[in-house]
Amino acid sequence: MKPYQSRIHLEVIATTLSDVRAAQDSGADRIELITAIAEGGLTPSLALVEQAVQLSTIPVRVMVRPHARSFVYDVDDCETILKDIEHIRAVGAEAIVFGALTEIGQVDEHLLKQVIAAAGEMKLTFHRAIDEASDLMEALAVIKRHPSITDILTSGGAPTAPEGIHMIEQMHFESIETGLHIMAGAGLTLDNIAVFTANTKITHVHVGSTVRQAGKALMPLDPARVKMMRTELDRVIR
Repeated sequence: MKPYQSRIHLEVIATTLSDVRAAQDSGADRIELITAIAEGGLTPSLALVEQAVQLSTIPVRVMVRPHARSFVYDVDDCETILKDIEHIRAVGAEAIVFGALTEIGQVDEHLLKQVIAAAGEMKLTFHRAIDEASDLMEALAVIKRHPSITDILTSGGAPTAPEGIHMIEQMHFESIETGLHIMAGAGLTLDNIAVFTANTKITHVHVGSTVRQAGKALMPLDPARVKMMRTELDRVIR
């Protein structure tokens, strides 16, 4: 196996403790813990967050998203978001996964600054809210101003990462000197992930349904599929 520093970083969605066990035992480098996978992910229960952090031997990043209506949040939503972060931080999660936009599709930097302050030492992934931004490169420029944001999860503004490959390549090129990881997600499969990562040169990928039983979002994580994904990624020459 390639050393951790050189191999492609594999983040796997987990929605239960069983998923956490399966992910860490099958070659995942990191877990994104969520609930409501069919809705794109919402904040998981705080009991699950605490249990996952205690159980996991790999980093756990926790989704902070109070509803699936949009990525535009009102005052009440903001209070919920900040309170959830307070609890997540208290149980020792490695990072949170968050994103917010204004009504006109720009990064909600005012809320983002509050979230970063509440997160303290925790890192942050800016999630696929960026794919709904009015201008992805403008959104990237805003995010780059905040060093605690270590990753951007994106499909390049397209329905799937393979469809958004050119934007992902551009975002990666613009971020490579900063240490900010452009993490591709959506539509990556065992059949296309090796070619995709070789072509884009990205170092971080995110998978969900494709590593679940029968490739279905609402099924449990399939350790065999995670292992096969790890094998495919380890075939890529960096």
